[in-house]
Amino acid sequence: MNKPLRRIAIFCGLLVLTLLIRDNWLQYVKADDLKDDEHNRRVAIARYASPRGDIIVDGKAITGHATTDGDFKYKRTYKDGAMWAPVTGYVSQVYGATQLEAIDDGILTGNDDRLFFRNTLDMITGKQKEGGNVVTTLNAAAQKAAYNGLKAQGGKGAVVALEPSTGKILALASFPSYDPSTIAGDGASDGEAWKKLQKKNNPADPMLNRALREVYPPGSTFKVVTAAAALEHGKYTDADAKTDTPLPWIMPGTTTPLKNEGNIPCEDATLRVALQYSCNTVFGKIGADLGNERMLETAKKFGFTEEQFTPVRSSASVFSDNMNDSQTALSSIGQFNTAATPLQMAMVASAVANNGTLMKPYMVDELQAPNLDTIEKTDPEEYSKPLSPENAQILQSMMETVVKDGTGKNAQIPGVTVGGKTGTAQHGVENSENPYAWFISYAKQSDNSSPVAVAVVIEDENANRDDISGGGLAAPIAKSVMEAVIKSKK
Repeated sequence: MNKPLRRIAIFCGLLVLTLLIRDNWLQYVKADDLKDDEHNRRVAIARYASPRGDIIVDGKAITGHATTDGDFKYKRTYKDGAMWAPVTGYVSQVYGATQLEAIDDGILTGNDDRLFFRNTLDMITGKQKEGGNVVTTLNAAAQKAAYNGLKAQGGKGAVVALEPSTGKILALASFPSYDPSTIAGDGASDGEAWKKLQKKNNPADPMLNRALREVYPPGSTFKVVTAAAALEHGKYTDADAKTDTPLPWIMPGTTTPLKNEGNIPCEDATLRVALQYSCNTVFGKIGADLGNERMLETAKKFGFTEEQFTPVRSSASVFSDNMNDSQTALSSIGQFNTAATPLQMAMVASAVANNGTLMKPYMVDELQAPNLDTIEKTDPEEYSKPLSPENAQILQSMMETVVKDGTGKNAQIPGVTVGGKTGTAQHGVENSENPYAWFISYAKQSDNSSPVAVAVVIEDENANRDDISGGGLAAPIAKSVMEAVIKSKK
C-alpha cells in the first residue's frame, strides 16, 4: 500500500475508533444522566405511555389513571385525594412526584429492575407494559375518621394511628390538605392549582404533611416520657407512692416557681395523681432531678432526635442536649426546646401500650408485580425497648386513670379500656398565640391486646383561647379513630 493510501486508512480507522468511543461513552457512561435529563422529553413520554400501578388500602385502589389528548397518554387520578394525600403524595407530569408515589415509582411505573423478566416477556408477546402495586398498612375506616375529625374541627392539625404490636401505620391524616388529581396533568388548570397550593399564596400550607414533617411542642403529653424515665431510672417504682414535690417548686438556679394550671393537688402528688391532673411541678422536678443526660437517653429510646422512615421521611423530634437543670425541667413537661411530630407521639403511646416494646412504624405492607405476585414484604421490626414490661404496665394504669377520672374523659369508649394523656402546649412568644391541643392514647381490649395507639394535634387560630384543650379538641378525634379500628377488626 502506498503512503497516501496508508495515511487515509489510518485516518479513517481513527475516525471509526473515535465514533466507537463516543458511542460507548453515550450508551454506558452518560446513559443515566441523559435518561434523567429534564430536557429529555422522550423519557417523560415513555413514563406516561402506560397505566401506572395503584396504591392499595384494604384491598382497594385509592389511585387510578385517565387518558389525555397530549403527548403523555396517561395521567394519575386519586380517589378521596385530599384524605389520602399525606400517604400517597402526588405524581405530576410537570411537578414530579413525592412520598409513596416517588419512593416506589419504579414499581408503580413497571421500571423496577425486579420486573425485568416480566417486562421482557411482555415485550416479546406484545402485551402493554403495566405497573405494579403498593399495598399499604392503612385502615380506610380509621383514616376517614381521622380526616373527617380534623375537617370538622376546622383548624390545622394531624392524626397518626399505629398498631402497637407491629408498628403498622393505620391512619396518617393532615389538615388542611389538597387533591393531588388537580396537579397531575400538564394543562393550564394544573398550573393555577399548583400556584394556589404554595405556601406563599396560601398561608394554610395545604401541601405540608403535618403528620410527618411538622414538629410541635408536645406539652403535657411529653409527661408520659418523663414518667417512663422516672420509672426506668428507679427514681420512683410505685405509681401510688407520694413524690418529693414541694409547692411551690422553684426551678434550680432561678428564683422562678414552676406553675401548675389551676388549683390542682400537686404537692407531693403520686405519679398517678400527677399524670391525672397534669402537674407541671411533679414532672418538671423529676426532669431536673434525673438530669439532662438520663432524660435524653429515655427520649431517644422513644425515637426522639432521629428521622423516621416509614418509608416516607418523618422529621426528627427534638429533645436537647447540654441543658441546665431548669431548662431540663421545662423540657420534661414538653416546653422549652422539646418538639415532636404527631408520628413521634403516636410512637410514645404505642410503646406503652405494647408493654414497653416500640416497633418501627411503617406504611407499606408489600410491593406487588402487575400479576399481584409479591415482590417485597415488610416484616415488623423492633425499634427499641423504652420500658420494661413491668414499668409499662404501671404507666398504662396511670394513663388509664387519666381517661377514667382525669382530663381525658372524652376518649372513653364503652366496653374498652382506654389510656391517654392530654396536652395543651404553649405557642408563640410568651405564649401569645393560641396553644396547641394534643391527645395521645391507646385502646386495650379484654384480652389485654392493644389494636391501636393514636396521637392527635390541633392548632386552631380562630378558637376561643379558653376553649382550647387536648381533652376538649383532640380527645374526641382520637376516640373516633380508635372506635373505627376496633370496629373494623370485629
